[in-house]
Amino acid sequence: MKKTLIKDLTRGPVTWQLLQFAFPIMLSNLLQTAYNMTDMVIIGRFVGKAGLSSVTIGGDVLHLFMFLGMGFATAGQIIVSQVVGSGNRERLNKVIGTLFSSILILSAVLTVLSFAFFRVLLQILHAPQDSAAGARDYILCCSAGIIFTLGYNMVSSILRGMGDSRHPMMFVAISTVINIFLDLLLIAVFHLGAFGAALATVLSQGISLLLSMVYLYKNKEAFSFDFKKESFRPDPVIVKSVFRLGIPIAIQSSAASISTLFVSSFINTYGVAASAVTGVGSRLNNIALIVANSMNVSSAAMIGQCFGAGNTERAGKAFWRVFFTDFTFVSILSILVLLFPERVFGLFNSDPEVLSMARLYAPVAAISFMGFSVRSPSLGLINGLGQSRINFIMGVVEGFILRIGLTYLLGVVLAFGIQGFWYGSAIASYGYGLVVFPYFLSGRWKNYKKIAY
Repeated sequence: MKKTLIKDLTRGPVTWQLLQFAFPIMLSNLLQTAYNMTDMVIIGRFVGKAGLSSVTIGGDVLHLFMFLGMGFATAGQIIVSQVVGSGNRERLNKVIGTLFSSILILSAVLTVLSFAFFRVLLQILHAPQDSAAGARDYILCCSAGIIFTLGYNMVSSILRGMGDSRHPMMFVAISTVINIFLDLLLIAVFHLGAFGAALATVLSQGISLLLSMVYLYKNKEAFSFDFKKESFRPDPVIVKSVFRLGIPIAIQSSAASISTLFVSSFINTYGVAASAVTGVGSRLNNIALIVANSMNVSSAAMIGQCFGAGNTERAGKAFWRVFFTDFTFVSILSILVLLFPERVFGLFNSDPEVLSMARLYAPVAAISFMGFSVRSPSLGLINGLGQSRINFIMGVVEGFILRIGLTYLLGVVLAFGIQGFWYGSAIASYGYGLVVFPYFLSGRWKNYKKIAY
């Protein structure tokens, strides 16, 4: 019997298949979060709050460009999952080749844009003098490695669209171990600061991409991609679908990133400690994202395959399973942060000013965590369907109207200061639920047009 990497998510117990698919993604997210937190701990301990600020600000700038690329990787998973659900295995080869070509070109464009505009973005962000140089070094180094980050994520998206979440987890594990080792070496031993953190990230992701491509090539028959030169030639129909899906997702993700830059530009005027606390807060959000993102990606793959196969009842069940799973997890996490804010923030930095501000940030973190319980099933549904229109609407509503509007209202107009900016940003995360839950409950999603491939 012909070996295949494709797993059918259209049959079997919904909850069990979701969790089985999500568990390797949870491990991947846990490993990535462990690395991100270790990265911040190492920077905080060996460089100090200026280093934390540099990595936070540099990361904010890079996220703007990375989210543009990640939108197309997500589009790849959507297309692959619906092709698999339809049973059209022969079309997979052309779909995968087109996705690889597209991400290569996009990476080159984003690298050029990042090098061209990073100074302007640092000025907009009002980077504190003590952390500006480190933020610059971080951005330039990571920008040179965008191809590794996007390339790996595209491979992972393709595999997850096929129902395989185990191998992406293995590649993340390898990358994480290498990353932590290089962090200790470059930051603690060679004292390269923020540049060392960036270099560790680029090198580890480059190795991960290389290993994933070697694996795929050795298993190309099971992967349904022959790696022939002509297979990489972009197919016009698929390219059109990639851009139709990828651009709205990129806009949605970029809108969130741009709005975050807007909020950070105000927060950074309060000094290095405020910037450092916000950076730690974003890492704490990553903990909530361990479950939220894994369930969202898992449900997107299942909903995509089910929608391609015409099984909308099963897709609806997946939506509710994801909501209740996420809600339970973030409720527990919120209680812990509210009860022990200084201990949690003290893991990253022991500066008294940072710990003092941690008490103020704890309720903000809890509100932000709870927002993921509505955000995750919403993303799973619209990404599984390939609903590009709602992706665009969500980007505008959450990023520009809610996050920028609320932070400006609370922080500037009502003069609540830094807490106003924090609370405005946290409340904005509920925008997904405002748009998607009514759409889901109406049942109109069941009649959405399938992707052309």
